[in-house]
Amino acid sequence: MEVNELKNLLSDFNKDLIFECDLKKKNWFNIGGKAKVFYKADNLKDLINFLKKLDENEKIFILGAGSNTLISDNLFNGVVIKLGKNFGKISLHGKDVIIAGSSVLDKSLSDFAMNNNLSGFEFLSCIPGTVGGGIRMNAGCFNKEFKDILLSIQAIDKIGNVVTIPSKDIKFSYRKNDISEDLIFLSASFKGTKSNFLTIKNEVMRLKIEKEKNQPTKVKTGGSTFKNPISQTDRKVWELIKESVPLDKRFGDACISEKHCNFFVNKGNAKFEDMEKLIDYVSKSVLEKTGINLEKEIKILK
Repeated sequence: MEVNELKNLLSDFNKDLIFECDLKKKNWFNIGGKAKVFYKADNLKDLINFLKKLDENEKIFILGAGSNTLISDNLFNGVVIKLGKNFGKISLHGKDVIIAGSSVLDKSLSDFAMNNNLSGFEFLSCIPGTVGGGIRMNAGCFNKEFKDILLSIQAIDKIGNVVTIPSKDIKFSYRKNDISEDLIFLSASFKGTKSNFLTIKNEVMRLKIEKEKNQPTKVKTGGSTFKNPISQTDRKVWELIKESVPLDKRFGDACISEKHCNFFVNKGNAKFEDMEKLIDYVSKSVLEKTGINLEKEIKILK
């Protein structure tokens, strides 16, 4: 649908809409062009009404923290939706269950659990994303994943129907699951284990120190670029990259992190094309050297 048609169709939502919105500052790479429409949904009622107005065939992309997203410099011919403050609520249910909105930061969920003496969420302190994004890709680190603490998710489909899915009905695997891509996550419930505040805090600090020692921080990066190829080898992806690629290889301002070679960095004003070339170059080099096909972990929006 053309922009002018959408402006008429979505006139009730004008205060929360930006047409031809610049996405460059909305992701950690600091790369990207514009979206035809950017909508910030303040609450569930507004989101349902918005989705019911849209054509079912309109492309939709849900943008969380933007921490593992690479965005094309071309116009995204669709609607980017960001969930607002009412999707950022977090609460304790009973003694050991936490309910969190999908726009809650993973670190905030970890902190909330710690302050309520619940263990099992410590690893989330090292994941720079949101609950929704974490569930979508079954994010994890330090041998823990979202699936390990998830009880259920609440989601909405493209025509505004709300559904609840228990985690036992979801097939999880490494960095993925079988949940329909058409579902937008609204909130999730998680189960923790009662513990001691100081014990939890010490574990969080241990993980953070380990992360900062091995991963780049305070730079323009999208996190892990490729998944570990666990079905093909026991070796980590960074080992495969290190033996296959000159680590000073760069395309424009897109380069490989000196601290962790599975993290690619925008050193200044890298374009989407630069980062895509670097990703393709590394993938092809690893395949030629080791025979292993790498699968991207970052999401690419074109």
